[in-house]
Amino acid sequence: MQYPVDTHTHTVASTHAYSTIHDYIAVAKQKGIRLFATTDHGPAMADAPHFWHFVNLRVLPRMVDGVGILRGIEANIKNVAGEIDFFGDYLAELDIVLAGFHEPVFPPSDRETHTEAMVNAIKSGKVDIITHPGNPAYPIDIHAVVKAAAEYGVALEINNSSFETSRRGSEANCTAIAKAAKEFGATLVMGSDSHVAFSLGGFDRAIAIIESVDYPKSQLLNRSPIALLDFLAKRGHKSIADFTPLFSDEHV
Repeated sequence: MQYPVDTHTHTVASTHAYSTIHDYIAVAKQKGIRLFATTDHGPAMADAPHFWHFVNLRVLPRMVDGVGILRGIEANIKNVAGEIDFFGDYLAELDIVLAGFHEPVFPPSDRETHTEAMVNAIKSGKVDIITHPGNPAYPIDIHAVVKAAAEYGVALEINNSSFETSRRGSEANCTAIAKAAKEFGATLVMGSDSHVAFSLGGFDRAIAIIESVDYPKSQLLNRSPIALLDFLAKRGHKSIADFTPLFSDEHV
């Protein structure tokens, strides 16, 4: 598997998704995915799991049949201040924190408002990855966002689902984001945004965007478990000894 890491998946806990953790493990083994993050929608979404769902992610094993599971969330950016809908000591217990705009929580406004909110979320120190920043429903000042992401060590997602089933028309924005990321040295990550396990690790359209701007694949977080785990450690997340088996045959 060229890219054995997927940072963005949803389970039946987000009730507009259709797979369980067991389903994801089976598909991961079939496809050669070594590490994936379970990142259901934050509790401010109407059909999202309760706050306690994320607190209780601690019951999940770290490794199942050779596949690593990161305990995460796709939080909602709630306002112009860049606040998200998960907080306090519980936030520090998660392995990975994604955040993005979703219409039911933050209705689309204007370019300046979207940019300010996204940059503030980046600066907050609480968000590791900004999800689907190329969404055409939320125009942003791409250079301002990418510069902030590079400065604060936050990754920007090229969201494969945006080109397949949602956020149609994202290609031009995502290409511009990838081009700016190459220019400013920002980190990119591809996310399947799977709402069903079959699409786990599906990055074909995102790869095409990456390749179109010649973004260095050596800087993509999906390239190996070590690459993602090192990034998260630099972001202040705890090292996880249970993931040691993932390092045995690694090439960063």
